[in-house]
Amino acid sequence: MGKTMISVEVAYALAHKQKIVLLQVEEGTSARAAALRSGLDKEFADVDLATSPLGIFGKTLARPEEHVLAAGERVEIYRPLLADPKEVRRQRAERAAQAKAAEAAEATQ
Repeated sequence: MGKTMISVEVAYALAHKQKIVLLQVEEGTSARAAALRSGLDKEFADVDLATSPLGIFGKTLARPEEHVLAAGERVEIYRPLLADPKEVRRQRAERAAQAKAAEAAEATQ
């Protein structure tokens, strides 16, 4: 008797290019194993399938090596953050405060 196979998707996206690969994997396959089998690292040179953060339908997996896939799940390969989101928000707020202060100074002249 053969192993039970399930269908899953593995997705990776850049701003200008996206790819979703449909895979048939054995029941019990981990999210990381499916990502490695996808071959998306051949199409996207910047992705490291062995270490990239992974998620399922938008929810990040803390331990993708341990997450056993269910039929129909989509493994998403995430790019590393280029900047800390908190730092970006802080800088944006700082610039807005400076612009408001400059506006107020102009108004009083």
